[in-house]
Amino acid sequence: MDKTIELVNNVKDIHAMPTVIVKALNIMKKPTASMKELGDIVMFDQSLTIKFLALVNSAYYGFSQQISSINIALSLLGMVKVKNIIVAVAMKPMMSNQGDKELWKHSMRVASGCEYLANLTKIMDADEAFIAGFVHDVGKIVLHMTDEKRYTKVISLVDDGADIQETERKYFDSDHVKTGSLLAKRWQLPILLANTIMYHHAPALSSIPVPCNLVCFVDKLVQTNFRPETVDKDFCNTLGIDFEDLEELRNAILQKAEVMISELS
Repeated sequence: MDKTIELVNNVKDIHAMPTVIVKALNIMKKPTASMKELGDIVMFDQSLTIKFLALVNSAYYGFSQQISSINIALSLLGMVKVKNIIVAVAMKPMMSNQGDKELWKHSMRVASGCEYLANLTKIMDADEAFIAGFVHDVGKIVLHMTDEKRYTKVISLVDDGADIQETERKYFDSDHVKTGSLLAKRWQLPILLANTIMYHHAPALSSIPVPCNLVCFVDKLVQTNFRPETVDKDFCNTLGIDFEDLEELRNAILQKAEVMISELS
């Protein structure tokens, strides 16, 4: 059996996408989808309701007045943002499995950064950019759940400068790109998301390079051990961003992301 298939098959808790995400995605697929249908998912979940109200009143969105009605909060955010937040909240327990708290936070930072840059540069739809950034590392869940100690060793080596995919393949005979791609196929994720999961470390190989380049760019930008020389200067120019301003951009993204992380934690 292919090692990637074996790894995914052996992680029993990850076969099914959380029910609340399935419901949200199914509603969004319907041409006649209404905010009420999506809102019902939120309103019947006390935890989600609290998180939505906290987020809509936070500095992340910066609305001028305090909002206490969940219906108003949802209508202000819009259907796609509501769906994205449902996905982010519902995936948190899965991404935080066995103590790996940083994966969800990193995913939120990349999501927030992609959304921020998409809004700033208009390079792609900001809501699509957010969710592409959020799911890009989903394959890491499989490797972490397969063997926490081994994957902690991988992360330690990567922090010291090792290449992440090479190191994953050394310890697991597969990597997070392959396991993530298999999950994307099983979960029937949209092509844009599946493509980003597959090619966020090699955007030039993608048939949809813009989201892959954006995720790759932000992924490097928000790393704890960020090194400017790892960033693609050509894509930096495409975004219209001065290479000298990367540190300032990084700080702005991290600051914005921490607001959302705090409100959704």
